[in-house]
Amino acid sequence: MAGTCSWCYDTAVPKPFRARPLSAGPAKISMPENTPPVESTTSPLTHFDGDGQAHMVDVAAKNETHRIARAAGSIFMQPATFALVAAGSAKKGDVIGIARIAAIQGAKRTSDLIPLCHPIALTRVAAEFVLDEASHAVHCEVTAECTGRTGVEMEALTATSIALLTIYDMLKAVDRGMRIEDVRLLEKTGGKSGRWIANNAQEAPAR
Repeated sequence: MAGTCSWCYDTAVPKPFRARPLSAGPAKISMPENTPPVESTTSPLTHFDGDGQAHMVDVAAKNETHRIARAAGSIFMQPATFALVAAGSAKKGDVIGIARIAAIQGAKRTSDLIPLCHPIALTRVAAEFVLDEASHAVHCEVTAECTGRTGVEMEALTATSIALLTIYDMLKAVDRGMRIEDVRLLEKTGGKSGRWIANNAQEAPAR
């Protein structure tokens, strides 16, 4: 319509800035002087191809091996909030029990949440929780396992994150200042690279 503004994305809803004309071409990014050129070579970041484009890694040629990953994280809260968890008297019910189910569900849905993750046929997911009265914290550790061509690190990390977020959701009515901290990988085994263990990780008990 004559006299009207051309808004971003040409939608009917006005946006706070105008659309860049289509004829302008791709936006140019100014790089600092003396920045070395990016060469189109094999990158150590496997989710990028030789041209720097994101892709799902082809694992067809890899051998199937037994793979295990352990991840951990913590949520810190007020003493009164911790008391609710320890007593099992939170308004929404059994916080730890629900968080354990959430961890398992999170591990199973990892490929739906992380764009370039492969769907994995998990063979085991276990979530353990430690109530730390001295720190008014709940520590979570998740172990994920599969027999396949790619690792389960992301499944263990996602499960840990979802478990801690679930604890936050169940307790936020009484404590919105809870802190989720130190989500990290503790250990992974299997695959071509073999075993990796974090410097400060405790050895997992033999099974």
